[in-house]
Amino acid sequence: MGSKSVVKKLNRNTPYLYLVKNDTTKRVRKEQKIRFGKGKRIAVLSVLGCLLITAAVTAYLYIMENYTIRTVYVSGNIHYTNEEIMDMVMTGRYGNNSLFLSLKYRDRGVDNIPFIETMDVSIEAKDTVRITVYEKAVAGYVAYLGRYIYFDNDGVVVETSEESTAGVPQVTGLLFNHVILYEPLPVENREVFKDILNITQLLEQYALLVDKIYFSPDYQVTLIFGDAKVAMGDSNDLDEKIMALQYLLPSLEDKSGTLDMREYTPETRTISFEKN
Repeated sequence: MGSKSVVKKLNRNTPYLYLVKNDTTKRVRKEQKIRFGKGKRIAVLSVLGCLLITAAVTAYLYIMENYTIRTVYVSGNIHYTNEEIMDMVMTGRYGNNSLFLSLKYRDRGVDNIPFIETMDVSIEAKDTVRITVYEKAVAGYVAYLGRYIYFDNDGVVVETSEESTAGVPQVTGLLFNHVILYEPLPVENREVFKDILNITQLLEQYALLVDKIYFSPDYQVTLIFGDAKVAMGDSNDLDEKIMALQYLLPSLEDKSGTLDMREYTPETRTISFEKN
């Protein structure tokens, strides 16, 4: 009876033991395949990562070497020097890289700078950039409460500054009691700004650099060039007077006095000079 019992137990357990051995073998093989597959993927990813890093470093070095700016063209600037404009535009760590600047200023300019409406940045070549400056239209400035108030052709205040700007005439004699940015200067006769525009355009046409434009209470015009004054009279015949002035002005150099052109006409050519 005992031997039957043993045979029965063996018959029951032998298949069981075989099945366990077979499952273990499959599981081991499967785990080996998984480990091998995972290792293979890690190796492939490592290689790809190295390739990507190498490519990125190579591209970076190429961009730094070939897109470094060596030539800059600046145009349209009066209030600021070329160097000042370049400092405003070429900012940041990669400010001297044309590719960076092309991305930074794509479809937009540089604004919020005093006296400047906007600045456009264009890439001429890998190592060449062009900066085009569009300044606010400034006809002149007046001194008020320790500041310089700049106005456009319509007398609208476009900027204030603690410093005067070369090339922009100072206008004196105008009376006003307050100043508001982006609003017209509150003078009694707003027609005076048409005269200022006419005068500045004529002076620019004949390359005459005036220091000050003075308006008397009855709006008689006097142009001031250093120590020399030129009395122009009213706004009549200003074009003929300024055209003649271009030939007379060299004789006033280093002189102090007043050149009277109030009665000047192309026919009479009446002028006089009175020393101070």
